[in-house]
Amino acid sequence: MGSTARWRMLAVSGAALMTASTVAACGSDDGMQINVYYAPEENFQSVIDRCNEEANGRYEIVYRKLPRDADGQREQMVRRLAAGDTDLDILGLDVTWVPEFAEAKWLEEWTGQDKQQAEQDVLEGPLTTAEWNGKLYAATKNTNVQLLWYDDTVTPTPPKTWREMIDMAKQLKGEGKPYQVLFTGAQYEGLVVTYNTLVASYGGKILSDDGKSVVMDAGAVDALKLLKEVSSSGITDPSLTNAQEQQVQQGFESPDSKAAFELNWPYVYAAMQDGNPDRAKNFKWARYPGIDGPGRVTIGGYNLAVSAYSEHKPESFEAALCLRSAESQRYSAINDGVPPTIESVYAGDDKEFVEAYPMWETIVEELQDAAVRPLTVVYQNLSTITSKVLSPPQDIDPESTAAELRDQLQKALESKGVLP
Repeated sequence: MGSTARWRMLAVSGAALMTASTVAACGSDDGMQINVYYAPEENFQSVIDRCNEEANGRYEIVYRKLPRDADGQREQMVRRLAAGDTDLDILGLDVTWVPEFAEAKWLEEWTGQDKQQAEQDVLEGPLTTAEWNGKLYAATKNTNVQLLWYDDTVTPTPPKTWREMIDMAKQLKGEGKPYQVLFTGAQYEGLVVTYNTLVASYGGKILSDDGKSVVMDAGAVDALKLLKEVSSSGITDPSLTNAQEQQVQQGFESPDSKAAFELNWPYVYAAMQDGNPDRAKNFKWARYPGIDGPGRVTIGGYNLAVSAYSEHKPESFEAALCLRSAESQRYSAINDGVPPTIESVYAGDDKEFVEAYPMWETIVEELQDAAVRPLTVVYQNLSTITSKVLSPPQDIDPESTAAELRDQLQKALESKGVLP
């Protein structure tokens, strides 16, 4: 998400890969349970049901739903892992948490055949989010990238750059047409994702590659300038500073919407079909705008890790591999709108997949040149600091804001240990 926000997608008719009828067949002959702690996902239980059927009674995977919000998910797992809780077997981790959890020695490393299967055919960007210090600590379950969404009756040709988008928005406003640029501008992770994408699109860096020092180079400063410009040019919704993914989605869906452009995750495609069927007919997508061409978009998504405190590690690795297999990822993409990490799942000859995921080629293009958030054990703290310093974005003063970020982020890097 993601990235960290997770919203339900409408199920697409005809997906019969897994059914609830398998529940009765599931169960462990020796009573072994493999607990998977994961965010609420509407059809994830169907994935679990099929994997339990494959286990054939050797163990039973049990879905332990975490809170819907990412902070609540992380807090629950951090507290229980810090106490050495053996009830946690498989952990559903936001892509930003792997370094922190691995450094705390809460995750079992993936090795041997398990590692080989977890890495097979996985796109490079998503795979990077499952690694730390050259080792694999999770298997990628799904990824995510934001796209540019637009109404082709308003803008038949979508902008390729932010400059084009800003200029088009101003022109549309002058013509009395829908013109607003909607994106996540609230003080939370969504604003950090927007900023990180701008930094990467400028070719800049916030942290060093090893995550141990602050860089905040010219690209990072230029990204601040652009974020301020788009937020203070009268082309955003007045509610920008309260806008998270759902508000952005609903702002475009609204029958009286003034929006021309929406920067958001792929789930909005299915949401639009239900929220505003009339506008959905003209709801199109394109690559996220960049500086001189398409942007480098920040990856979201979730990974599956095995807890170091699990008393059933071999079975947990096996179960995790099933839960994120190509078959499982295809099902979740069709029914829950979460993009696969396994490249072969994106297939133009898979009619059901293409019907549910018509934007798949654009997603693959973005994933092949995607950006990741700074990999560091204190990412949670960095995100909190960054969102606070950047908020509200219209009040950014590029040079002084950059200086404040350098100072505050360096202090965060120097603090050791896992944050509560």
